[in-house]
Amino acid sequence: MRTFGRANILFPENIEMEKWAVIACDQFTSQPEYWNRVKETVGKSPSTLSLIYPEVWLGDHREQRIRDIQSSMRVILESGLFTSYSNVYMYVERTLKDGSVRQGVVGCIDLEAYDYHPSSKAPVRATEKTVTERIPPRMEIRRDALLELSHVLLLCSDEKQQVIESLAKLKKDQPLYDFDLMQGGGHISGWLCMGSAAEQFEERLAAYEERMIQKQGGEDSALLYAVGDGNHSLATANECYEEEKRRHPEQDPKTMLSRYAMVELENVYSDALQFEPIHRIVKATNPKALLEQLETLCADNGTEVRWISGNEEGTLKLDCRGKLPVAVLQDALDRILKEYPGDLDYIHGEESLIELAGAVDAVGFLLPGMNKGELFPGIIRGGVLPRKTFSMGHAEEKRYYLEARKIR
Repeated sequence: MRTFGRANILFPENIEMEKWAVIACDQFTSQPEYWNRVKETVGKSPSTLSLIYPEVWLGDHREQRIRDIQSSMRVILESGLFTSYSNVYMYVERTLKDGSVRQGVVGCIDLEAYDYHPSSKAPVRATEKTVTERIPPRMEIRRDALLELSHVLLLCSDEKQQVIESLAKLKKDQPLYDFDLMQGGGHISGWLCMGSAAEQFEERLAAYEERMIQKQGGEDSALLYAVGDGNHSLATANECYEEEKRRHPEQDPKTMLSRYAMVELENVYSDALQFEPIHRIVKATNPKALLEQLETLCADNGTEVRWISGNEEGTLKLDCRGKLPVAVLQDALDRILKEYPGDLDYIHGEESLIELAGAVDAVGFLLPGMNKGELFPGIIRGGVLPRKTFSMGHAEEKRYYLEARKIR
């Protein structure tokens, strides 16, 4: 198969789709009230909530939760809830709260073409530094799971807007799904892409890949796709695949379902795709002492970053010298928190950061955004960006779990 290709998609029929689809598991990690509202909304209806592990509850009865997830996958597969669509793509349009429409194509990537390590020259690469400590807990979930539900967003750099955008013609057909997403997620519609439409899409995709290879001087190190969201989930899929190869050396890797990972492909040049900063907050700390330590590590002049703590606020000046402000701040916080009390978290959305930083034992940092046109050149020049450098849209605009795929 190609680096990005067709998938065997499972999709539920005759259920309340608004209750089926829930947002990516790594969102609202400091806001359990969001996930409690999701639980109330879902009730006892079939939902992807029973098939994922929201990270807000990651330390809560983990072993039992993982067993429940794997059990729910077996029950749903045996119930006949899914209809199977073989060897297809799914063309998706996501209408955001501001009315803009984000286009995407659901398919699979070949994990043999992917590498998340900072020095990678693979066709598919991570955009941010992968925290390897975050992979083993995710592997516990995926290792014996029967299904894959993906929130990974893969990016192409199609300035001509000729690949994904060409599938808008499918809108003349009846969509497979068309509904409002819960908790302010906007609206989503999806059309099956197969037959001649899929072949024409693949021709355009091949032409895009060839342009990227020529532009970068050869296929040995050309970056074709970058992981815009879900870096750690895709890294987990890769590690599970490598583990399966070690456990079954007699099996041809081409026959392993775990060799592939389902993603949604989007174009970084889409007008509807906005890069938002991911802010930092340190909780359970002494804000005044932490700020004093930061000031000793940072310069007296440079890029200003606003901080908020309780009823107080101010600015921290970072000596960036060509680096991103997020990189300088992250490095300083990492160094301080090795020996100083405090829990670091990553917050999507300025309002959420301000609210959480209102606590007396917390301090939040509001970071500036980045130019999305610099994403691919930045990775090609210097490798992966610091972890949690940017977010593709606000928290509510993240990918919701919809389609499923068998991985064993």
